[in-house]
Amino acid sequence: MKFLAITLIAHHDARPHAERLREVVDNAVLAEELGFDGFGVGERHERPFLSSSPPVVLSHIAARTSRIRLFTAVTTLSLLDPVRAFEDYATLDNLSGGRLELIIGKGNGAAQAQLFHVTAEDQWERNREGYELFRRLWREDRVTWEGRFRPSLTEAETWPRPLQRPIRVWHGSATSKDSVELAAKYGDPLFSANVSNPIEPYAELIEHYRERWAHHGHDPAEALVGAGSAGYYATRSSQEAIETYRPIHEARLALFARLGLRPEFPTLEDAIERSSLLVGSPQQIIDKVLRYHKRFGHEAMHLHADADGLTPGQHRDALELFQAEIAPVLRAEIPSRPFPGGTS
Repeated sequence: MKFLAITLIAHHDARPHAERLREVVDNAVLAEELGFDGFGVGERHERPFLSSSPPVVLSHIAARTSRIRLFTAVTTLSLLDPVRAFEDYATLDNLSGGRLELIIGKGNGAAQAQLFHVTAEDQWERNREGYELFRRLWREDRVTWEGRFRPSLTEAETWPRPLQRPIRVWHGSATSKDSVELAAKYGDPLFSANVSNPIEPYAELIEHYRERWAHHGHDPAEALVGAGSAGYYATRSSQEAIETYRPIHEARLALFARLGLRPEFPTLEDAIERSSLLVGSPQQIIDKVLRYHKRFGHEAMHLHADADGLTPGQHRDALELFQAEIAPVLRAEIPSRPFPGGTS
């Protein structure tokens, strides 16, 4: 199994934005030091997130690291000019030595719709059209193309040419079959959000992906799935982990109440039992990931890259424990294919 650390760069306190962004880069360096396979940066265009420009953040991370794969989580192609997105990410691919992987999706949030004038009615079509042009730009030196949402291209050249030809693109999805269909049609991997709900809707979506994958004529053995997690904290004592994490969960419930949202998991114990939250001893977390793997068949998973309410020391200790005692068991139990380019 492969392990990614991912951040949406949420920013809830009064620290300068520059300090929070430097923290993200430092966390990526730590993730590489500890042995994570990938580090991902999300894309959001509204409060409280500072992740409106993933290629800039990932370029800084590329300069501070040498091995770890660099992911977007997700690139919102429904909002972006695919030509400009290609130019940014092709540049990053070269600067990083071919370590880039994209997870794409339509994105969400009312603010981004206001900023980019993308509507609920056209967002999926924009995402599909943007991706189809994006993948051609990555593969073809000259592109002639016409669509609905940007000016047409005639024998267009885009520079720089990327290092990876082609790049691997995952399709991120929480509940949408539109993303699943796009991934299955083009033979691309799927990354299930697996955060906000119990396991059932995510398992159903992944099963639908595998069905559509076969429908489009792909070898069922080649389907590739990743999955998220709703949070992580491990100590050698499960009781210590639960009591340390309890105020973090209660703060999250209080935030939901302020926003007028009904929590899916009203207690920490319920979240540990029914959600993808990973809190407990190393063995409990191993058992839970293996239980999810039986339903998903996933080969990659992500943990939160941020402390998320933990102290820096607690955060680092938990990540070190993950790599020392949890990751080796899961890597042995769940074989995973190498990254593109032959890296393990």
